Amino acid sequence: MEIIVLNGSPKGDLSVTMQYVHFVQKKFPQHELKILNVGQRIKTIEKDESAFREIVDAIGAADGVLWAFPVYFLLVPSNYKRFIELIRERGVEGVFKNKYSASLSTSIHFHDHIAHNYINAVCDDLDMRYAGGFSPDMYDLLKEKERKRLILFTSHFFETIEKKMPTPRNFSPLVHSSFKYVPGDVDKKIGTGRRKVCVLTDSKEREANLGRMVHHFTGMFHENLEVIDLNEVDIKGGCLGCIQCAYDGRCGYDEKDGYAGFFNTQVKGADVLVFAGSIEDRYLSSRWKLFFDRSFFNNHAPVLTGKQVGFIVSGPLRQVPNLRQALEAFCEIQQANVVDFISDECGNSPEIDALLEGLAGRLIRFAEEGYVKPAGFLGVGGRKIFRDDIYGRLRFPFRADHHYYKKNGFYDFPQRDYKTRVRNAIMLLLTRIPSVRKEIYTGRIKKEMVKPLEKVLDRD
Repeated sequence: MEIIVLNGSPKGDLSVTMQYVHFVQKKFPQHELKILNVGQRIKTIEKDESAFREIVDAIGAADGVLWAFPVYFLLVPSNYKRFIELIRERGVEGVFKNKYSASLSTSIHFHDHIAHNYINAVCDDLDMRYAGGFSPDMYDLLKEKERKRLILFTSHFFETIEKKMPTPRNFSPLVHSSFKYVPGDVDKKIGTGRRKVCVLTDSKEREANLGRMVHHFTGMFHENLEVIDLNEVDIKGGCLGCIQCAYDGRCGYDEKDGYAGFFNTQVKGADVLVFAGSIEDRYLSSRWKLFFDRSFFNNHAPVLTGKQVGFIVSGPLRQVPNLRQALEAFCEIQQANVVDFISDECGNSPEIDALLEGLAGRLIRFAEEGYVKPAGFLGVGGRKIFRDDIYGRLRFPFRADHHYYKKNGFYDFPQRDYKTRVRNAIMLLLTRIPSVRKEIYTGRIKKEMVKPLEKVLDRD
């Protein structure tokens, strides 16, 4: 069989992901895996219609497609996202119909499920037969057990194609509305005090719903407001995965474009950030993905701590919970506060006006109060992944992260809580005695769990 491997890495063949593909090539010589570096060549593919057509023709002639990519900022890299957009923009969806597919990523497991959900949904939207995803740690290939697991995954994928086995559709088609938002008048302006509000948008059409929502929202403020069109920001290209920034936070593009300066001054300098975008396929635009990817020059350190964040989205947001989860995870890792998501999907202009006005008021109020709600699993789980890897195997090359984590108390390993360790050792010994064990688990444990909290209630 012939399998087209759509490589999303900006590093082309010199990527960790491709080493997994090469391993598969070695173990299954009876099948041809043809690698197309669409992520690395995206600018050529955009400009050269013949280059794009060669890729489409190769996919049409193949028995299956393997979407292979590193996980960048909770999704696929921005260049890969742009390639997916080109499929619809150039009307070649038909070549993917009924084609068997699978996904392979490499990462440190930081929300890699979001990236695979995204690719799965894209495949469903293209009427492909998605046979599953494989998401190893970037260095799992060094382990015999994990190599065997990869062999099993790929053998199942090939068998699914050969036997033309049925595959389930996991994501329903998106239903887009033709509703046209018509904003009303702004009755009352909101004072920002000393708080700076920055609205980032990729809206190219002011008369589209997103443009009108942004216009209505920004019309509520009469001071300290900046609106930035991401299309006007000087960004020469996507994250290269070069990790030059790992040593001291200096991006490899520093002398070539204005992204780092824009982020350091206008984004970091704001107290309130509002991200406004339209849903394209199962995410925001590739321009928005470019914005997130390039912010990686900050490495794994939270640089938006304490900021209030709101999202204004045009499109069926409620139908794409994966997108919302990605944006919430980004904010929680950044230690920022997600105030709300406002979309136009309700189809009612006065209601949208009221929601936007409510968002504006709460953004300023929470900024004044310094309110940031506690992180949930998305933030806590992700932060622990970063903590463990930066302390361990990624301390080199991520020197800048290590110094930041050490200085700011991010290395909060429970092993260093010696008081708790001593207590646990004593209690584990005591519970070996049947009578003590019965007393603890049937008579005292519920009371002991709330006792520390009751002390706070009595004191305050």
